[in-house]
Amino acid sequence: MTKPEFIYTTYIKTTPEKLWAVITNPEFTRQYWGKDNVSDWKKGSKWQSFTIDDSRTVVIAGEVLESVPAKRLVLTWASPDDAADVSQVTFEIEPVGNMVRLIVIHGNFTKDSNMASRVAAGWPLVLSSMKSFLETGKALDIWAGKESGCATLVAKGVAA
Repeated sequence: MTKPEFIYTTYIKTTPEKLWAVITNPEFTRQYWGKDNVSDWKKGSKWQSFTIDDSRTVVIAGEVLESVPAKRLVLTWASPDDAADVSQVTFEIEPVGNMVRLIVIHGNFTKDSNMASRVAAGWPLVLSSMKSFLETGKALDIWAGKESGCATLVAKGVAA
């Protein structure tokens, strides 16, 4: 069986600089993702994704492999509970007229990865909320919507 690779492409009415800020600034990730993603975002640096509740639990962590502000960010991605189940995420940011094409590639999963199924459900939710946040100033309530199935995904541990 081949390792899965997930590729998500979306067009957002924004600038590369604003999109970069929304990806890398915890003040923004908290609003559309419900997590604080923290790092200095320089190559070789560590990064962590924290819950925004009082526990401040690290839910995902990794290393910055590549960082070209407003163009490209490549990260390793693993749960602290299973650091051996590491994968890689690439954000490619390209201006297209008065909008930006964001390509998110999540791949390089380990054999029999548990993370692969989690991110398959999680990325569409997060990226939809990010797009709404950038274009309207309001994020989607991606983790609470029972009618959309989001809460079911989270309860089953599917969404990252």
